[in-house]
Amino acid sequence: MRHGDKINNLGRTASHRKALLKNLASQLITHKRITTTLAKAKALRKFIEPLITKAKDNTTHQRRIVFSYLQDKEAVTELFGPIAEKVGGRPGGYTRIIKLGIRVGDNAETAMIELVDYNEIYGKGKGEVKEAAKRTRRSGSSKKKADDTSAAAPAEEKASEEKPAKKAAK
Repeated sequence: MRHGDKINNLGRTASHRKALLKNLASQLITHKRITTTLAKAKALRKFIEPLITKAKDNTTHQRRIVFSYLQDKEAVTELFGPIAEKVGGRPGGYTRIIKLGIRVGDNAETAMIELVDYNEIYGKGKGEVKEAAKRTRRSGSSKKKADDTSAAAPAEEKASEEKPAKKAAK
């Protein structure tokens, strides 16, 4: 039984899994988008998101911590350079997983994992950083109610104007 077992072992030993995630993370940082299986993409997301959060604080200590995970100088330089600059205002959710379907050879479910700020199709545009608006549950519903009441008020006025005109015609 696997009660309370949160980690996906990916059918590998601990050392093999660690090496796999290091390599996938380095390739994702270098290429900004990679295609792999869905299970590996989900495991990679849990591995790399804390590293990107650490990269927002560009100190020697954070660089050494991230290097201990990645073991790739070029990837660390890229992560603390342009990537950290782009994700500076984002509170989390640095990656996106898009399902691609099944692989012909072994019927494995494939997915593309990418850094969110580097996709121009889904993104806001080239280099534009939009201020994050605070959203609450109540703000959306109160606007909707205000719109409904303002739309209903003119209809009630029209109805009240038409009734006396009909009475006068009789």
